[in-house]
This record gives sequence, structure tokens and C-alpha cells, in this order.
Amino acid sequence: MSAKKMNKKALFALAIGGFGIGMTEFVIMGILPDVAKALSITIPEAGHFIAIYALGVVVGAPLLSSLGSKWPSHKMLLGLMLWFTVFNTLSAFAESYTSLLIFRFLSGLPHGAFFGIGAVVAGKLATPGKEPQAMAIMFAGLTVANVVGVPLGTYFGHHFSWNVAFMMVGVVGVLAMLTVYLWMPKLKPASTVSIKQDFKIFKRIELWILILLTTVGTGGFFAWYSYIAPLITDVTKYPEYMIGYAMILAGLGMVAGNFLGAKLTEKLSPMRAVITSLGLMATVLIINALVAANPVMVLILTFTIGAISFSVVTPLQMAIINASKGSEMLGSSMNQSAFNMGNASGAFLAGLPIAKGYSVVSSSYVGAILAGTGALIAVGIVISRRQKRKLNISKE
Repeated sequence: MSAKKMNKKALFALAIGGFGIGMTEFVIMGILPDVAKALSITIPEAGHFIAIYALGVVVGAPLLSSLGSKWPSHKMLLGLMLWFTVFNTLSAFAESYTSLLIFRFLSGLPHGAFFGIGAVVAGKLATPGKEPQAMAIMFAGLTVANVVGVPLGTYFGHHFSWNVAFMMVGVVGVLAMLTVYLWMPKLKPASTVSIKQDFKIFKRIELWILILLTTVGTGGFFAWYSYIAPLITDVTKYPEYMIGYAMILAGLGMVAGNFLGAKLTEKLSPMRAVITSLGLMATVLIINALVAANPVMVLILTFTIGAISFSVVTPLQMAIINASKGSEMLGSSMNQSAFNMGNASGAFLAGLPIAKGYSVVSSSYVGAILAGTGALIAVGIVISRRQKRKLNISKE
């Protein structure tokens, strides 16, 4: 088999892993009432399972990526999928709030490291100049999960038992392990320097600004997506079964947007692609808030928001890898931590006006503010880089 075909299979293995991760991250939102009822807890208490998973990602990403950079990447990816499979399967057998909380935290630990290491590996497997497309293939698993895995998991979790959803995630994890083992080429460790040396990248101010950019900018998407169910039922006045269809529409948009972002990165540059995506995201979120009562427009915008929001994923990943030279896997994984901080902070901030009695439409306005702020941060990075280049030229 040619090296090119092997590389395509390896990228597909990464996509399957991404599918499993996307499913476990988002399916909990669809089965939250079922979990709350089964464990005899409130909906807000069940929401802790979303937050604790995100915390696991934030903690696990730098820790496991730094350790993993000293191992051959194919072995590390296999180990991360093993960890993922074990604790997601155990989640299906949790019998109390505390046990599920622990398993969700442990399930989140390999998330950031898998995508962080996988993004760097995808770039190495790609044809020169096609690195964004290779990363988009890996992230396609995450987006397709929102079209297929999450709706199926939600359906079975709701109509049979919430445990079934996590069992399905475990099955996907086993498949991901098999494909990584069979299709991933043997790879050398990404780094030979010490962990202490790796962590020196955190002295780079621009890296921290990029992490802030990811957290704030993607928080705009999660501010809207976290409250899509009440928006559809309470504002647009659709029946409850339409929530599933709306989430599929959003997922289809994410699939399209993922590859659109890769194209934008190739045509423009990572930072200019980020500015374009976040600027458009802020715009469509405002439009969504204004026309949320229109049953046709809200579905069109659900697809559009999903597409625009996920067009920012690949350019952000490329930007942070470029800013982490020498410790790319650690930097890449930190971006995944930032995505999850965006998840938690976006949902929290959008919930504040709702808790004060404002309409759920306010979540779209909060999302627009966050996305717009992210775009402004990106503009600031571009201007700063331009000034540095001018300064360097003048010194010469």
C-alpha cells in the first residue's frame, strides 16, 4: 500500500477518535433531563457533568500532551483512546451523582491531548501546503458526531436508558483504538527536550493571547448552542421533537464549516481566517436574535451559525501550532483546553441574563459580544505582528 493511502487511513483513524470525543462531549446535553431523573438530581446539578468534563479537558491537555511528546505519537494516541474508552464505558454503569462526576472528569482528561497530538500528527502526514485540510479531516469526526452520533445517542438515551448513550461512546472508542493500531504509521517522539523545557513556551505572550482569543471567540458559539433547545421550543414555538432536527442542522453546518475553515486558512492566513469567521459569527448571532420567532429563518440560521462557528477551528489550531514552535503538541493541546473553557464560560455568561428573567434570545446577543471581542483580539494580534515586522526592518 502506498504511503499516501496509508496516510489517508491514518487521518481517518484520527477522525474516528474525534467522532467518539465529539459524541461524549455533546450527547450529555441531549440526555441531561434523563440523567437527572435517573439519579434523582436537579437539572442544574446534572449540568455539573458538562462542566466537570470540560475541567478534565483543561487539566489533562497540557499534562498528558507534555508527557506524550516524549513517547512515539502512535503509541500515545492509542493509549489516550484506551483511557477514553475505559472511562466512558464506566460512565454507563455509574449509579450515583458522585460516581458519574468522577468518571466524566476522567473521561475528559485525554480529550485535549488527543486533538492536540492528533493535529500535529495530521500536519506531518499531510502533503506540503495541505496541512489545514489534513487537520480538517481529523476535526470532521467531531463535527460528524453532531450529525450522527449525538442525535442517535440522544434518541436511544431518551427512549431506552441514558446509559446506552455512553455504551455507544465506548463502542466508538474500541473502533478508534483498532484503527489507530492498524493504520497509524510508526512515529517518533515529537520532542526530545525535557518537560521543563516544553513549558517554556508559556513565557510567550502571544501564545496566551491566542488562548484567550480561542476561549472568548468560541465562547460565542457555545453561548448560543447551550440554549438551542429552549430557543427552539420557547421562542420559535416548535414542538420538542424539532430540537433533534435543529441539532442535526447545526451539526451539518459544523461539517461544512470545518472544511470551509481549512480552505480559508489556505487562501488567507490563519489569523485573517479567524477574523473573518468570528466577525461573521457575531453578525449572524445578532440576526438570529432578531428573527428567532420566525420558524423558517431560525432553522436556516441554525445551519449557518454551525457552519460559521466551526470554520474557526482549523485556523485557530494552525495559529497556535505556529506560535508554539519547539513544543507544538503542548501548544496545540492548550488550544483544546481553550475551546472547553469557551464551552464553560459561554454557557455560563449566556445563562446570566436568562437567570435574571430575560428571554433566552439574550444568549445570542451574549454570543455575538463574545465572538466580536474575539475578532477584535485577532485584529490586535495582526496589527502587533505588523508593527514588529516594521520595527525589525527599521533596525536592519
